[in-house]
Amino acid sequence: MNGAAAAGSSGATGATGVWRWLEHPWLTTRVQIALGVIFMAAALPKIVDPPSFVHMIHNYELLPPLLVRVSALVMPWLELLVGLALALGIWRRTATLVTVGLLVLFIGAISVNLARGNAIDCGCFDVSAANLTKEERLADMRFVIYRDVAMLAMAGQILRALRKDETA
Repeated sequence: MNGAAAAGSSGATGATGVWRWLEHPWLTTRVQIALGVIFMAAALPKIVDPPSFVHMIHNYELLPPLLVRVSALVMPWLELLVGLALALGIWRRTATLVTVGLLVLFIGAISVNLARGNAIDCGCFDVSAANLTKEERLADMRFVIYRDVAMLAMAGQILRALRKDETA
């Protein structure tokens, strides 16, 4: 076997090993639990203080008032439900797909406001308004987008592993 073929085969084996590791049930279980706990932790302050969460959603300036109130009542319970489902390992595909939808929604809403220069507190884990400067809130919004993209990657890992399980 020549050097190029050997390098190509070891590269392919390395890539296969990475996918095998990413699809491993040990990792998937831990990612599910972590993502579930994150969503449950995000839901609880919103459930406890709906008026503050209504205010947070209103600050996004994306929805009419009626939908702001409905979203503030429904979204935390949906986050709690998908968080519980992920952590408990039930309805895994559905819970992960809803999680992906929520994360895409969050990333989009924050990105729109970041592009507008509308410095908001995202209301992700704390619904009380922080005393930050506009620049600090904008920097925080960028961080939240990166964090949500990382959680989207976690959900992608779960979906990849579930797809592998279905084809096996």
